[in-house]
Amino acid sequence: MDFSSEIINWYHQNKRDLPWRNTTHPYKIWLSEIILQQTRVDQGLPYYHNFIENFPTINELANASEQEVLKLWQGLGYYSRARNLHTAAKSIINNHHGKFPEDYKAILSLKGIGEYTAAAIASFAYNQPYAVVDGNVYRVLARVYGIDTPIDSSEGKKSFKQLAQELIDKNNAATYNQAIMEFGALQCTPTNPNCTNCIFNTNCIAFTNSMINELPVKSKKLKQKDRFFNYLVITDSKNNIYIHKRTANDIWKGLYDFPMIETKKNIEHFDDLLLHNNLLSRLLSNDDWKITKKSNIQKHILSHQKIHATFWHIHSSKELKNTLENFSKTPLRNIHQYPFPKLIENYVNSF
Repeated sequence: MDFSSEIINWYHQNKRDLPWRNTTHPYKIWLSEIILQQTRVDQGLPYYHNFIENFPTINELANASEQEVLKLWQGLGYYSRARNLHTAAKSIINNHHGKFPEDYKAILSLKGIGEYTAAAIASFAYNQPYAVVDGNVYRVLARVYGIDTPIDSSEGKKSFKQLAQELIDKNNAATYNQAIMEFGALQCTPTNPNCTNCIFNTNCIAFTNSMINELPVKSKKLKQKDRFFNYLVITDSKNNIYIHKRTANDIWKGLYDFPMIETKKNIEHFDDLLLHNNLLSRLLSNDDWKITKKSNIQKHILSHQKIHATFWHIHSSKELKNTLENFSKTPLRNIHQYPFPKLIENYVNSF
């Protein structure tokens, strides 16, 4: 079986027409790879176009503010990708004279770029023979070659990387890497793969041994943590609202939300919430506040966390102070200028 030739031939007949495949420009390829981490193509495509339109060059991305970058990324999730992209753009300007590096190790040294992304950029932009190994590649190789070593183990990562490097067409690295990833995305899918019309069905060990649903193997199961967020939607007589920029090393760093109190369980009554935070006790020490609770708890599912959010509306008959312990006052009409997590964005859009 000539694996690389067969999969390249399949690719030429079945590939999707995607904008980053019609260029060898490293900036556009890099941008597409970062956007498509943890993101489906149909979801990421409009973000790719928006970024190219707003930041057509690395220099313009580097010179943008973090808020501008995060606002454009809003709704895509995994926001560290955007922050790392921005940091790497500045590094390219400062350390590489504004030119995206060609050397694999130099590419790998950029913030937010791991071995897979470095291999993708090196091969797609410069046709260098570095094999990509992502979820699609793991799945294709595990099934075709019948490999049951866990893909999330050190041994598995090493052996799959070695096999991928042995299989790559060194003279046609860019096309081969695109082909094997596309094959995993369209043909050898996680569930219900099209095995009956597969070019490898006579050679595929998983298919011939009815092991399709058993491969690839993962040894670690992701545990999901429940978190309970109580958002304080504080407004005043002048139609101002308090917002907060998240700076801690936690989810959504760099994005904005409302003042928030995290509790260990869902809070049904506002008086119980008062017991968790001195800020509220001081804030509500007068009689100028009207407090209501949005009845429906909003749930937001992340890869490793499930957020249960309750929105408490607190309205003052007076004007808010300019600052409230690191929270900013802004006119409600300007709230859409700030980058919010999807959970907050959806809530803001209901105003």
